[in-house]
Amino acid sequence: MPGDRILVVDDEPKIREIVRVYLQRDGFAVEEAEDGEQALAKVKALNPQLVILDLMLPGVDGWEVCRQIRRTSAVPIIMLTARGEETDRVVGLEMGADDYVPKPFSPRELVARVKAVLRRTQPRGERGQVLQYGDLLIDRDCRRVVCHASEIPLTPKEFDLLWFLAKAPGRVFTREQLLEHVWGYEYLGDARTVDTHVKNLREKLGVLCRQYIRTVWGVGYKFEVGGEAGPRRDR
Repeated sequence: MPGDRILVVDDEPKIREIVRVYLQRDGFAVEEAEDGEQALAKVKALNPQLVILDLMLPGVDGWEVCRQIRRTSAVPIIMLTARGEETDRVVGLEMGADDYVPKPFSPRELVARVKAVLRRTQPRGERGQVLQYGDLLIDRDCRRVVCHASEIPLTPKEFDLLWFLAKAPGRVFTREQLLEHVWGYEYLGDARTVDTHVKNLREKLGVLCRQYIRTVWGVGYKFEVGGEAGPRRDR
């Protein structure tokens, strides 16, 4: 991942400087934006591999920046903000953020979270796999999901969650197991993060394909295929 471009969005120059120095020490290329308009322009022009986004921005705030980015891009987003309340974290994750770091923060921890998110969203292993159940196709190589001939745009974390469940149909996973395997050991969130992503995933899959993801009450979730054909693994 050294060389990956990270966009740091914060209206405080000192914060941007600290984050830039620590990221550059680990080999990342860093771009900066001081407000929401600059952030949106640079996401479009530079196509960064990850965005570190402060919520309390002048003008276009971080919530709106995240919302607009998610309309056209699945770039990973780590929200960085002094607002650390649970409701803010949940709203941020529901809007498509991949992680949430409250201020004040440890620069080393932030860099570790950047690396963890990039590892999850730029997988090097299990290449060349396609899973298909009925009219639902999940292509890991292209990170592409198609339901009844319509492509479904997912965030990186939503795709990872769907892939993890789909490659083990019928197996029930607890929320803690999903946090461990999909979010990784570095993630410090709680189990409600899983519920939020499952909700978003079902909404995007729509009435034709959301039935594959089943809730097992009191335990967690599973991918259920019923009488459909088993997975197809190509290439």
